[in-house]
Amino acid sequence: MPQNVPWFVRARLKTRQLMLLIAIDEEGNIHRAAESLAMSQPAASKLLKDLEEMIGVPLFERLPRGMSPTWYGETMIRHARIALASLGEAGAEIEALKGGYAGSVSIGAIAGPAMSLLPTALARVAKEHPDLRVSLLVESSDVLLERLEQNRIDFLVGRMFEGHDKRHLHYQALAEEEICAIARPGHPILALESIDLAELARGSWIVPPEGSVLRHRFELMFRGAGLQPPKQVLSTTSLVFISKMLQESDYMAVVPVDVARHYARHDMVRIVPVELSCRMDSFGLITRTDWLLSPGARVVLQALQEAATEVYGTPPAA
Repeated sequence: MPQNVPWFVRARLKTRQLMLLIAIDEEGNIHRAAESLAMSQPAASKLLKDLEEMIGVPLFERLPRGMSPTWYGETMIRHARIALASLGEAGAEIEALKGGYAGSVSIGAIAGPAMSLLPTALARVAKEHPDLRVSLLVESSDVLLERLEQNRIDFLVGRMFEGHDKRHLHYQALAEEEICAIARPGHPILALESIDLAELARGSWIVPPEGSVLRHRFELMFRGAGLQPPKQVLSTTSLVFISKMLQESDYMAVVPVDVARHYARHDMVRIVPVELSCRMDSFGLITRTDWLLSPGARVVLQALQEAATEVYGTPPAA
């Protein structure tokens, strides 16, 4: 076979081999990986051996209690996930077109823009492309970036931080996100003439989970003033739970301003009149540079870019 033919053609690479790589990585054991793919262990071992011989490098390190991918293996596993996800997307798009739909798009967003940006953009998409099916996941940036890496969402509106691997990501800044405190109407703290950090530290709070950037900056705000952070805290990102819990207790919550304004407009909460120094970094549109967006995803992305110009005054994307 000519040498200019791609290696995977010369190797007669099988989708079963790609599936096996992912299964071994997830199971840590070729026996359990083979079981998950409904094949025998000898057959799985031969598939892996053939692939390693063709590539010329070991993909897994054989350990006493299982298998761990080598650097070569991690590279193959990452691209195997991309290849299989792409084939899955192709099948889903074809089925959608056969069913009379324009395709499906899955996007992610953090809470603030989910309240302020997404409704404007998605309403426009629904009007102009009624057959396009869109699903939205509202989560933290860390969770959404993991979903993006796993090809479970097409793109997201969120943040990238210093520790994130940015090699295959493109970031278009949209806006900064302000943070505020909210409480139920009639909360005792709203009756105070002036509110300081010492008073806030004595309160009960609903905060993001430990490890999140906002949680860290919220606690740092008190420590920087020589105070201990609030001791009575509930950790969650569920806006439904937060709004209900505030109505039935004297808890306060730290949330993006866009979220606070939404619930305040419906008379469910009041914004506590105090400025918090735990500001968040800017957020933006995050797409992958090693992944081609479907026509439907490009439609939704463009709608978000146009809506961002109206909502945040963001310059139009190049």
